[in-house]
Amino acid sequence: MKTSSVLFALVAAGMASSVYSAEPFNVQHLVNMNKLHSTAVSSDGNTLVYGVKVIDDKGEASSDLYTLDLTNKNATPRQLTSASGTEHDVSFSADNKSIYFLAARNGSSQLYQLALNGGEAVQVSDLPLDVNGYKLSQDGKQVVMTMRVFPECNDLACSKEKFQAEKDRKTTGREYKQLMVRHWDTWEDHARNHLFVANLNGQKITNAVNVTAGRDTETPPKPFSGMEEVTFTPDGKHIVYSAKAPSNDQSWTTNYDLWQVPVSGGETINLTEDNKAWDAQPTYSADGRYLAYLAMTKPGFEADRYRIMLRDNVTGQEKEVAPLWDRSPHSLTFSADGRTLYVGAQDVGQVSIFEVNTQFGDVRPIYNNGSNSLVAVTPNKIIFKNASLVEPGDLYSVTLEGENLTRLTEVNKDKLAKIKFGDFEQFKFKGWNDETVHGYWIKPANFKEGEKYPIAYLVHGGPQGSFGNSFSGRWNAQLWAGAGYGVVMVDFHGSTGYGQAFTDSISKDWGGKPLEDLKKGMAAVTEQQPWLDANNACALGGSYGGYMMNWIQGHWNDGFKCLINHAGLFDMRSMYYVTEELWFPEYEFGGTYNDNKDLYEKFNPVNYVENWQTPMLVIHGEKDFRVPYGQGLAAFSFMQRKGIPSELLMFPDENHWILNQDNLQQWYKNVFGWMDRWTAK
Repeated sequence: MKTSSVLFALVAAGMASSVYSAEPFNVQHLVNMNKLHSTAVSSDGNTLVYGVKVIDDKGEASSDLYTLDLTNKNATPRQLTSASGTEHDVSFSADNKSIYFLAARNGSSQLYQLALNGGEAVQVSDLPLDVNGYKLSQDGKQVVMTMRVFPECNDLACSKEKFQAEKDRKTTGREYKQLMVRHWDTWEDHARNHLFVANLNGQKITNAVNVTAGRDTETPPKPFSGMEEVTFTPDGKHIVYSAKAPSNDQSWTTNYDLWQVPVSGGETINLTEDNKAWDAQPTYSADGRYLAYLAMTKPGFEADRYRIMLRDNVTGQEKEVAPLWDRSPHSLTFSADGRTLYVGAQDVGQVSIFEVNTQFGDVRPIYNNGSNSLVAVTPNKIIFKNASLVEPGDLYSVTLEGENLTRLTEVNKDKLAKIKFGDFEQFKFKGWNDETVHGYWIKPANFKEGEKYPIAYLVHGGPQGSFGNSFSGRWNAQLWAGAGYGVVMVDFHGSTGYGQAFTDSISKDWGGKPLEDLKKGMAAVTEQQPWLDANNACALGGSYGGYMMNWIQGHWNDGFKCLINHAGLFDMRSMYYVTEELWFPEYEFGGTYNDNKDLYEKFNPVNYVENWQTPMLVIHGEKDFRVPYGQGLAAFSFMQRKGIPSELLMFPDENHWILNQDNLQQWYKNVFGWMDRWTAK
């Protein structure tokens, strides 16, 4: 698959006239991009609503909602809101005449309703605590909301008082009796996400039923899950949600189940008790006949293939849909008649949309260029968000047959017209065991034929992840192209989107197959693309990619002019005892450290430090509880003591990622400064 600057005209219409005045993509362009968010489509498919966070020339941000008439191909967006703050989590009312959204207009996150024919938004909820997410029943008469409360409290006022008491207390010690004591970037505060149900009857909601009352469990699960894990049954009588059962093994189990509870509260039933692995995203057909959900099969493994499960609520029979399809869906949407599922899944460097026949299991690709996320399925169209290596993200539609691709939004049209991206192409080569491995290269934005360019060799994290045809707000490959580097990204063994066996192949072999793929990938791409200078390259990566930088130091120490290690694992023994999700190392290395220490030590970078010699920049966040910052500090300390050229960039307010946009600019300034120094750019 090839993509050239000619195709860039398809990304932002009207840009060809300004191509000669465009400048190479830089970090200021990235942080000033407008952000599309909070999309929703009416059930009749006639109306689209979406949010746009706009960054002006001074770097000031504002966010508003817009609507677009999908029945008129000449329609232009109409602004719906203008209040300060951000409206998000948009949903249509059952009659499609109004929308609901969350906003913190009065200091607390609450639910609002806005008529589409004009007028001001009306506050629907007035609850003592923030509403963090919600979902409407199919008939629009009920709402389920998630709020953070203390399980021992019987009402919201009690939880509010306990939060205030915690804020006011003079002591600072945190007390725990079991794991996990912290997660991602937050210390455990003994509160939980719980679900509350209320009627939407035109009156302001001042109270709601806690249908997960007394349960010491997170619903939705932290830190990344949302209301996709919660749904009403179509008859509006029950809530079904995904959560772990209360237990003392929270940090080393991935046994999320689907639970059903009446909307009035009461007895909770485990719908997937037999499966000891991860169950997620309960989704009902409109008539309530079928329940679809995603299910893994391997306990303790977070990167297992999600199977599509279908339960017939009339007969009670359950089956796996498309069991031979070797992809792992991440979203589910039923067609109106309940006979088809539309799903998103990674696929050979893309994130594609597929149609799956629930009866026969036939799978048909609908759209497979770039990174796509499904927004809605209407009676005759699919609405989705598309991003790519040259597209920050806009909304498109195709027919149910995957035809007549139509752009619906252009939220960065003017900004993109001033930017020059590098051409890119997907390539492949024979990696470990002569198996096919894929990757991408990107030319420098100001590429000139006949010249050679230094290489930025980007290594993804996960390790079950992918650097594919997508646009990132953090590790954005086009920024290195804009800085004059040729970019190479290899989806080594262990990457996602190439079949589960390929993904599984990295477990218990962190330093084996992936390193061989990276070596062979460098050799192959520099032979295929002579403009890439194999003798003038720097490698960099975060998380597992940072681990690989430490591993390269000990096992490929003559391959690069410099390395950059962001949040990389340095000592697998200490790492096991300080990380929070113990299920991760226990699956990847075949048990606890004490159970299988030989494997931990076999692939432990600290055991090979005598080979280290390549200059390395180390970056870490102090709020990183996944890979605590001592791992980065230890690598830096060793290099300083041994006299290896090295620098350290530590962020006291960042977690495993760099989220503050000012910090992100500092991150790139240090990264490019380090690479320019050692590649003599």
